[in-house]
Amino acid sequence: MNAKRLTTAFLIALFISAVCTWLLSRKMGTHAAEHVAESRYVAPAKPLQAGEVLKAEDLELVSWPAANPIASTFTKVDDLVGRAALYPLDKDQPITEKLLSASGAGAGLAGRIPTGMRAIALRSDEVMGVAGFLFPGSHVDVLVTYRSGSSPEPMTLTVLQDAEVLAAGQKVQPDPEGKPVTATVVTLLLTPEDAQRAVLASTQGAIHFVLRGGADKARVKDAPLALSQLSAESIPPPSPVSGRTAAIRRVAAPQQIVVETIAGDKESSETFNEVR
Repeated sequence: MNAKRLTTAFLIALFISAVCTWLLSRKMGTHAAEHVAESRYVAPAKPLQAGEVLKAEDLELVSWPAANPIASTFTKVDDLVGRAALYPLDKDQPITEKLLSASGAGAGLAGRIPTGMRAIALRSDEVMGVAGFLFPGSHVDVLVTYRSGSSPEPMTLTVLQDAEVLAAGQKVQPDPEGKPVTATVVTLLLTPEDAQRAVLASTQGAIHFVLRGGADKARVKDAPLALSQLSAESIPPPSPVSGRTAAIRRVAAPQQIVVETIAGDKESSETFNEVR
């Protein structure tokens, strides 16, 4: 009798223990899931270069903490197939909309133009093109030297500032070894308004590219510079001592006038007969 009771008690205790263990494990699992909730974003399965068209085998889904969401990302691989990367992408880097070309733009240079922007090619000689040291990704100011109808002398004007170079010649990627590119045609990434300014400037005179530092985003207010202004700034105006002055005085002698001239440290005088 006692053995039967012990067996029953043991079974009841085992059942209660199993139920408690199941409830506890479920509660702990739910609690852990709340703290490690994740989102799944599309990312490169390998490093991708700028201009490369995305294929399904190049992409994968990566986990990301749901507590730190990333705006404008993708959750389906099929949504990115056929679009081109505007910039180099690292493996497992969540891909956002701004890193890709517009849908349907395809490969090549067109695939690197963001929505709302334009690409325009400007011609310049090698020296004006910073002697071949313009690379895709460089930033430049664009100057034009021209003659206006109101003045026959040449003038130089800055028409664009901090414009990004999309391509130097036919190259849309910097040389891996950093070698300079000799190109007389440079393609810039511009807003539609700046593209109009560039086209107008290219019809007026010679185009010059001025290389900027990568971190220099300052906009400078300047006015057209004329050749006469350049000469005036190069030659200092004469000082009062070096100027030329003249004085007229009468002398005691009848019907005579003496003109005394001072030019710098030299003095001279001339005597004239007064005409009555």
